Amino acid sequence: MPFTDELSIRARAGNGGNGVVRWLHPKGKEFGGPAGGDGGRGGSIYAHAVRDVYLLAKYKNKKEFVGETGHDGGKKSLHGLAGKDLELALPVGSIITNETTGEKVSLSEVGERVLLLKGGFGGRGNESFKSSTNRSPREWTAGKPGQSAELFIEVELIADIGFIGLPNAGKSSLLNAMTNANAKIGSYPFTTLEPNLGEVFGYILSDIPGLIEGAASGKGLGHKFLKHVRRTKVLVHLISLENEDLSGAYRTVRAELEAFDPALKEKGEFVVLTKTDLVDDEKDLRKRVKALEKVVPVADTVTVYDDIQVKALRDMLIREVDSRQPEKPSV
Repeated sequence: MPFTDELSIRARAGNGGNGVVRWLHPKGKEFGGPAGGDGGRGGSIYAHAVRDVYLLAKYKNKKEFVGETGHDGGKKSLHGLAGKDLELALPVGSIITNETTGEKVSLSEVGERVLLLKGGFGGRGNESFKSSTNRSPREWTAGKPGQSAELFIEVELIADIGFIGLPNAGKSSLLNAMTNANAKIGSYPFTTLEPNLGEVFGYILSDIPGLIEGAASGKGLGHKFLKHVRRTKVLVHLISLENEDLSGAYRTVRAELEAFDPALKEKGEFVVLTKTDLVDDEKDLRKRVKALEKVVPVADTVTVYDDIQVKALRDMLIREVDSRQPEKPSV
């Protein structure tokens, strides 16, 4: 299933049920006092976070979500039942913007539940209008409408490991080699038009589409994918040995990350040179690695055609993710 990271929907919480006019009918008396119950409250709409990054794609063909209407009041002072709340399951990392009010809420943990829209209050039955001066009220009120809004939902991936780099850096190929993602690969820029995801041992790996100079200002794929970098736990900066200027390729991507969000300047990364199979001369490879080390320490070199290298890199990255997990408090 394709990964969808943005979606607009219409949502409306349920209307409140109506109040009613009813009367008591005691034995031997046709009309007793007022006994019309109030209407039930309409169902509210909640978002709750689940671990399913592909979930948003399931909503693409359903653009409207409506909470259940509250039940009308009944006789003998019975209040109507409240409408059922609507639970909107969304991926962890979702940011929901109420386009009507501008309010934003985010889902950062599995199981988190957030109120999006309140159901309408139920109307009043005639019993509630009874007073010392109005013993037989015939007044009643309709239920109030539930809140409604256009909701814009965007997902910022919370991946454990994210591959970044220029187009054709080998991100999708490495993702495929480490997982069973089956991401599309090719020898031309922007083969990846949306983040590809893979899973290994319960860890989520993401291939974040290629960055180019000017991406922070919207050039190429621009802001659409830079946002996913912020929540990735471990960044792996891939640089293809096809580049003549390895340092320049590195600086280009780092500059775009920092221009998009200055906080990313402090975000650590592993730098990995890819496609070592294209370099026949081992001496030349060492020379190029040493030149890049003047700019940044190089974590590793890899070719996807060497299973041992791929496994070693994968295991090292997983250990790094584990080392960054917050310690559980002792009992």
